[in-house]
Amino acid sequence: MTESAQQTIADTLPDYLRPGLDIVLIGLNPSIRSVQAGHYFANPRNRFWPAVSASGLTGREVGPEDDAALLDMGIGFTDVVKRPTPQASGLAASDYRRDAPLLREKLLQYRPAIACFHGATGYRAYLRYAENVAHAGEITLGRQALTIGDSKVFVLPNPSPANARYSLQDLTSWYAALGRLREELKGG
Repeated sequence: MTESAQQTIADTLPDYLRPGLDIVLIGLNPSIRSVQAGHYFANPRNRFWPAVSASGLTGREVGPEDDAALLDMGIGFTDVVKRPTPQASGLAASDYRRDAPLLREKLLQYRPAIACFHGATGYRAYLRYAENVAHAGEITLGRQALTIGDSKVFVLPNPSPANARYSLQDLTSWYAALGRLREELKGG
C-alpha cells in the first residue's frame, strides 16, 4: 500500500473553520513536524508565528499552541492538500486533484471574508485543480482579482524556512497588509 493510501484524516491537522471568519489562512499542506506537534506552523524555524505576532494581525503575540484560539480572533486555518509531507516536493498531482476541490467546497460553505493562500504555489495548485485554470500566468502577491464565492482572495509569501527569498520583515509587512484588507472590508 502506498503512503498516500495509508494516510487517514487523523494523520493530518484539523481544519479550524466556522462561518463568519474574517480570514482563513491556507497552507500548501501540513508538515510532518506540525502534524506530530498537533499545531499549524509548529516548526520553530517557520516564520509564520513571529511575523503574524509582529504584524498586529492578532493584537498579541501568538504561537503554534494558539492556532485553535485564533478562531475567536476571526482567523481560521486549512490547507490546499491535507496530506502531510516533509517537504512540499513530496506532493503528487493526485493529492491536488483530490483535495483542492474539497478546499473550494469548504470556502464556499464557510464563506470567510478573505481566503488567504500562503504562497503562489498553493494558489496556483488551487486554481488548476479547483477552478480549472490551467495556465494562471504570473501570480503576484496581495489581493487577487478572483473571488471564491463571496470571499476575497489574498496571496502572501510562504513563511516556510525553505522560502528564504522573503525576510521576517517582509513577511511581517505582508501580514500587516492582510490586516489592512480585513479592516477595509469591515468598513474600518
